[in-house]
Amino acid sequence: MKYIEQFRESDNIMDVYLVKHRQAAVTKNGKPYENVILQDKTGTIDAKIWDPNSAGIEDFDVFDYCMVGGSVTSFNGQLQLSIKRIRKVNEGEYIPSDYLPVSSYNIDDMYAELTGYIDGLKSEYLKKLCMAFFVDDKDFIKAFKNSSAAKSVHHGFVGGLLEHTLSVVKLCDFYTKRYPALNRDLLLSAAMLHDIGKVKELSSFPENDYTDDGQLLGHIVMGCEMVGVKVRDIPDFPEKLESEIKHCILAHHGEYEFGSPKKPSLMEALALNLADNTDAKMETLTELFNSTAETGWLGYNRLIDSNIRKTSV
Repeated sequence: MKYIEQFRESDNIMDVYLVKHRQAAVTKNGKPYENVILQDKTGTIDAKIWDPNSAGIEDFDVFDYCMVGGSVTSFNGQLQLSIKRIRKVNEGEYIPSDYLPVSSYNIDDMYAELTGYIDGLKSEYLKKLCMAFFVDDKDFIKAFKNSSAAKSVHHGFVGGLLEHTLSVVKLCDFYTKRYPALNRDLLLSAAMLHDIGKVKELSSFPENDYTDDGQLLGHIVMGCEMVGVKVRDIPDFPEKLESEIKHCILAHHGEYEFGSPKKPSLMEALALNLADNTDAKMETLTELFNSTAETGWLGYNRLIDSNIRKTSV
């Protein structure tokens, strides 16, 4: 199989891929065409069907596994596939694990490292809270290990939520060594819990799309609610500590314009916001650079809010 990360301009492709998205469109000249996104475990690629009525275009739908034939082109610095032939394939013609993007790190190893931070918490209440999710709740653990951290922007793969969370925890742990005024227990607990709502915000793979509650409430609000439910089962959990951990979750996007219900009012909330933002943006650029062989300017990136290129050396 030729994986999407191996695509290069002018390649001719004939292989099976997962259809992640399909939408009819019309050119400026009124000619119908279709936008398609294809996926395998190495990533996604935008594709176009310029002649939807041609004999080579058979019936298929979103989340179908399809044999795809076409040529790779470049548009605005990004690779694109022009589809000439496509048909739905049957079970046995593909291996499902080839089509789900997965973290390059071992998921069980990452999870063991993450839960290892719980052992180092001195606060009995915060330790019990984190254990209630990451040790005792088997359904949550399964969802957390297999969830992505985003639909497409960064860490949009199986294990992505875990990988992102562990990175944020590590950054926050570094902050506590450099800035001892930080409450380590509060910050590390908040880092572990800040994105737990994403197990409800995004559906499972291969769909990995926003749920109804994800659209209506969002992961920040749902994560805060999830913490509240667990806290009620921990006797004598301090009210002020509950408010502080919830505030860190509510403020971790930093600004109202980025979907944060609150701006950081605690030093720990600010540190969490910085760590979350750092990992999201560094991963965004890492995935961008890995997705193209281009060495020049790669175009405007919405999350970075700038025109991007790789370092020259």
